[in-house]
Order: sequence, then structure tokens, then C-alpha cells
Amino acid sequence: MFKKILVCLDGSELAEKVLPYAVEEAERFDSELVLFRAISEPYLLSVSLPGMPGIPINADKTENQELREERAARAYLMSLAKKLRNERKLRVDYDTAIEAAGPAITGYCEKHAIELIAIATHGRSGAGRALIGSVADYVVRHSGLPILLIRPQQEKSK
Repeated sequence: MFKKILVCLDGSELAEKVLPYAVEEAERFDSELVLFRAISEPYLLSVSLPGMPGIPINADKTENQELREERAARAYLMSLAKKLRNERKLRVDYDTAIEAAGPAITGYCEKHAIELIAIATHGRSGAGRALIGSVADYVVRHSGLPILLIRPQQEKSK
């Protein structure tokens, strides 16, 4: 039924809890999994005086940071993909995008014939949701695709 399933990951253990569900669907429908991570563009700060244009601060370091984050994300996704290929014998690909997560996910789906999106919600509410936003909420409202959405519970420390 689903030829390609996009699994949205952010590098956290909480986000990875969607993997068993996505794997089950991939096995059931002989689907390809695409592991995906969006890397937010760094914000450039600038100093300016009234009536004068702003001057970027640490632009080189910001660009280098973005490259480091993308390399780290690709390494993370590659290791997960390799594990799923070896242990579960699945067809698994991976990709990243440097963009805000919600638009990156929905845009990727449009361009790559994704048929199901698997995503975990962090379950933020109130001020946390207002400040950070909800990627899952954005995806639900803008994708138009079937979505496998889970809200995992964080394990309590002992």
C-alpha cells in the first residue's frame, strides 16, 4: 500500500521511538523507508545603529556549524539505515535538508513521492509549544498525506 515511508528524526531518543512502528509498516507493505532529518538554518545576528544596515556577526562560524551539523546528521542517519538494512533486511535510504523542519518534511514528501509520514511528537504544550512550535502539528496540517503519529512517553529517571 505504501511504497515509500518517510521517517522523521531529530536525533533524539524520543523521535526514534517511531522507528519500530515505521519498520512494521515497511515490512507489512514491502515499503522503502527514508530516514530524514531537517537541520534548522542558524540565525544570523547583526549589530546595527538606527539608520544603518546591520553587520553579520560570526557568519563564517555559523556556516561551519551548519556544515558540521549536516555531516553529523548524515552519519547518524547512515548508521541507523545500515542497522535496519542488516538486521531487518529492509530497503532504507536517508536524507537531510537545511530548512525549518515542518516545511522541509512536507516539501521533501512532495518531491520524492512519499506516501506515508512517520513522526513522533514531543508533546509540548503551552509556552513550549508557542516558542518552539510543533513540527508534527505543521506536518499534519500541511502534508495531505497519511501520517503515523506517536506520542511516546519519556522514561522517568530512577
